[in-house]
Amino acid sequence: MRFCLLLGLALLSACGNVSNSLEPANESFNPTGELVNKEDEELQEKLAALEPDAMGKLGVFALLIEDGRAVSLNGSDRFAMQSVVKLPVAMLVMQQAGEGKFKLDQKIRFTVKDLANPNQRSPLRDKNPRGGEATIDELIRLAISESDGTACDVLTRIAGGPEAVNAYVLSLDVAGMEMKRIHKEFGKSWEMQYENWATPEAAVDLLQLIFPVQKENDDRIYCLDATYDLVYQRMLESKPGPNRLKGLLPPGTPVAHKTGTGGTRNRINSATNDIGIITLPNGKHVAIAVFVGDSSADEKTRELVIAKAAKAVWDTWSGEK
Repeated sequence: MRFCLLLGLALLSACGNVSNSLEPANESFNPTGELVNKEDEELQEKLAALEPDAMGKLGVFALLIEDGRAVSLNGSDRFAMQSVVKLPVAMLVMQQAGEGKFKLDQKIRFTVKDLANPNQRSPLRDKNPRGGEATIDELIRLAISESDGTACDVLTRIAGGPEAVNAYVLSLDVAGMEMKRIHKEFGKSWEMQYENWATPEAAVDLLQLIFPVQKENDDRIYCLDATYDLVYQRMLESKPGPNRLKGLLPPGTPVAHKTGTGGTRNRINSATNDIGIITLPNGKHVAIAVFVGDSSADEKTRELVIAKAAKAVWDTWSGEK
């Protein structure tokens, strides 16, 4: 799916829906899978050099969408998603809303049984310890912008459960991502969290579906599929993880992202993740996924590794340092 989208963008441009042609200008890989761009070879080396600092497993996949240039470090390996799973859940609910199954202002009741565990982030639970109700729009905002576990579990329930999320992801031709457990389940079990997994490549494939484009004679930014406009906007507003993808980028850089954070046991942190779309000064966009798994490093170090990976990509593909 990764490069199929580029063809679709080019076709849309020919039809007048986007202002510039987005055909790949410089593919990163030759038919043998080797990098052919010198800058990208150096970028690959910079990313690999970060892995020792992660003190665990580092997975990175980054794609310069308009040009088709990509770099990968353990990009096809599995990592625990944690709250990254909130992205496909919100996307599925938005698709269902677009099909008429829900209305965004529709109120959904939730009970004590729906509340996330005390060790999981949930402003909705904290405000409503006995249950309550919230609109679907608010649940999506909480799940994406606040990384609220309760909100995500409620959205998962009304969408049809983890099985429906998996079927939806497969329908998008995204391979390398699976959800088996809701937050309330995997928050109680160290082992269960690994049942919700994704590869960095799959995360980037999913991100491309919310790729922002600008239409002719219009100052507003839209997603390639308007179904996901709200999800993209909520990712731009996301509050958790300011020191991850955004940490070393110039202030004010648009970054639509979703974090994921696991717990620590025996001084090993299961997951410190951030995936998102970075808008470069030249107007192009980077879809990037960075996963730090099973790390013995402290939180500051793990987040700095993610920030350095994003900055290395920025320096290479924006032309600014």
